[in-house]
Amino acid sequence: MDRLFLFSLLLSFTLLSSAAASTAGDREAASIIQDDPLIRQVVTSDGDDADPLLNADHHFSLFKTKYGKTYSTQEEHDHRFSVFKANLRRAKRHQLLDPSAVHGVTKFSDLTPSEFRRNHLGLNKHKRRLRLPADANKAPILPTTDLPADFDWRDHGAVTPVKDQGSCGSCWSFSTTGALEGAHYLATRELVSLSEQQLVDCDHECDPAEYNSCDSGCNGGLMNNAFEYILKSGGVEREQDYPYTGRDEKCKFDKSKIAAKVSNFSVVSTDEDQIAANLVKHGPLAVAINAIWMQTYIGGVSCPYICSKSQDHGVLLVGYGAAGYAPIRLKDKPYWIIKNSWGENWGENGYYKFCRADRNLCGVDSMVSSVAAVHT
Repeated sequence: MDRLFLFSLLLSFTLLSSAAASTAGDREAASIIQDDPLIRQVVTSDGDDADPLLNADHHFSLFKTKYGKTYSTQEEHDHRFSVFKANLRRAKRHQLLDPSAVHGVTKFSDLTPSEFRRNHLGLNKHKRRLRLPADANKAPILPTTDLPADFDWRDHGAVTPVKDQGSCGSCWSFSTTGALEGAHYLATRELVSLSEQQLVDCDHECDPAEYNSCDSGCNGGLMNNAFEYILKSGGVEREQDYPYTGRDEKCKFDKSKIAAKVSNFSVVSTDEDQIAANLVKHGPLAVAINAIWMQTYIGGVSCPYICSKSQDHGVLLVGYGAAGYAPIRLKDKPYWIIKNSWGENWGENGYYKFCRADRNLCGVDSMVSSVAAVHT
């Protein structure tokens, strides 16, 4: 496809999408499913196999070496190679529609989209809209006039090293502990790594207003449910006392080993300035996002032209920046700094830069919670 024509098509599509955004609303989420049908319409995959940049055999060999991938049978190997080639084409399409980021081969490149969602996401799929548990409050409106241009809680000692949820849909527990780790640091000036496994094993809290929205270990959960559980149970143990296994196991919670407690938690306004103000004042925030662009993400500021607002992944918002350059838009783009739970060998050393688009891109503004820790 002629590159000039492709650029014109992409630009036209972007302008049309922006113009329709105010009236399309939730229709965007309905029109973009996980298989990227709109992306396929804008950028076809015809001829991808002939592209010398997609030297699949070579890339697959490097992929297996870098990530220590082995397969038990030749049949499994051939199947994974087929999936890998499909993900190369997918990464190429993502690159065209998310040009300010870098997309390509990641450690998830031998997984189908459904396998990726099942094993590495985990936000409760039945949660379609934000509801407030009994003990949750709406965060008060904060002043925003004196916010710093850039802010990062990593620079202030409130963020533990990046963790890895493994092949367990427990992202919600890492988002929860990350927010409480930051709040506990603000309350005590002690940074403690807290136990996700306690939440996986012991937290079965349900949202009474939403059917089938209970925290279910590796089968998914919700951060607000988890904060509610911590309030009721009394607290969370240290990670070293209740280590992570990445499997659903019998609850072994020992109240005598509680290391951090929740005093209250609040749901933050969808206004991005309010999100930034709460981040600066209250510490890292538990956030939900649509992770469709994250399977192929390598680095840079992700600012896709299109993305569903239906969230499927829990992450931790730790900061923001003012100058992530987006060449197609010909201007600097402000961005969020997001701590993920897929290990340091994903993204930018485990982190995801995502643009502050002021239009709830990928649902990033829809489910944001702050938590306060008990002073101990």
